[in-house]
Amino acid sequence: MKLKETRFRENMKKLFSSQKAIYISFVVSLIAFFLYSFTQIDLSLTFSRIEFLRNLVKSFQYIGYFNRPLSAGIYIFFLIIFHLFYFFFLYLASRKKINIKKAWILFFTTAAVLVFSYNAFSYDLFNYIFDAKIITHYQQNPYIHKALDFPGDPMLSFMRWTHRVYPYGPVWLVLTVPLSFIGMNFFLPTFFLFKLLMAACYLGTVCFIGKILRKISPDKEVWGTIFFALNPLIIIESLVSAHLDIVMIFFAVWSLYQLINKKYIGALVLLAISIGIKFATAALLPIFMVIIFLQLKNKKINWNIVFFSLLILMLGTAIYASRLSNFQPWYLLEALFIVVFLSDRYAVFIPSVIISFFALLTYVPFLYLGNWDPPVPQILSNIYMLSYLVSIFTVIGYYFYDRQFKTKISRCKTKV
Repeated sequence: MKLKETRFRENMKKLFSSQKAIYISFVVSLIAFFLYSFTQIDLSLTFSRIEFLRNLVKSFQYIGYFNRPLSAGIYIFFLIIFHLFYFFFLYLASRKKINIKKAWILFFTTAAVLVFSYNAFSYDLFNYIFDAKIITHYQQNPYIHKALDFPGDPMLSFMRWTHRVYPYGPVWLVLTVPLSFIGMNFFLPTFFLFKLLMAACYLGTVCFIGKILRKISPDKEVWGTIFFALNPLIIIESLVSAHLDIVMIFFAVWSLYQLINKKYIGALVLLAISIGIKFATAALLPIFMVIIFLQLKNKKINWNIVFFSLLILMLGTAIYASRLSNFQPWYLLEALFIVVFLSDRYAVFIPSVIISFFALLTYVPFLYLGNWDPPVPQILSNIYMLSYLVSIFTVIGYYFYDRQFKTKISRCKTKV
């Protein structure tokens, strides 16, 4: 037993000594995934008029559209690689082997590389761009007019959900219409301006998560920021697919930080902005009001109970949204920014990681088949059900393992 422990420690020392190589490997993986994202460029989208780039894009598209088994295999490979990196960095954080400065180098690098990626797994970004374009180019109201009302627009050839009117809050238009103006209705500049907004909000969210942890639990700052920022689901849905949920979350986390610091007007204004982007964070308002009441009465606040309550409410919004249509992987973002404050508990950490991983696996059937037709819906249902079962059994297994381990430790101490 002692020999095994000695070997394990030696292996860990070797691993830590090769941290630099692992960091470089992580960056190389990010760049490779950035390139892979361009295999999913819509065949109707001319991403560049430069002949060399057009030919290069076609070679990537060949993998994504005409060699689908290879594309799906590459995607699964990246999922595994990024989760291995994720666990490694979390392990470093748990052992205090990485400081917040090094962690932020990882966060900035991740954002800097993937902000230029193609929105490979969702068409929503195109809808955001067109919603703003309805105002800036067509001088119409997106709450009344939909993309199909402008049949001559070239964007319609590579968009989806062109039959829907604008479904979000007015604040999202306030944030995106200026980007549309600056982009002057040229697709590529506007595309990257929207991506930059998402990347800025990703980094801003991580920043305020760190500030909150520094305030209520300083020893968990590095762990918590890594737990959120390097979660492959967060990376893919925020930086690659660029869903507006990360912007909504940024203002919600900023609001929570203001609330903890007893700046009530700022907290409520920021929460209102978050709600005005996408209405999901309205679920936070009741708990915010309770916190304000307790703080004004100088009552002690149990932040664990607060975060559990917030988590239940945000999970409720994700479930409600799923019942209106279908569950989408990025709905988990609405819960993960709360999970981060409870992530040191195995009963929270284990399900969040497992369910996030399986949620990203739901893209595999489409990458392999190229459609969402039957039997894909049943496959997706099976993937989600499997994620819940694996989570439950893993938590139970860890519980009994932990009890057995603690029992052995106590026996050893008794003998000594």
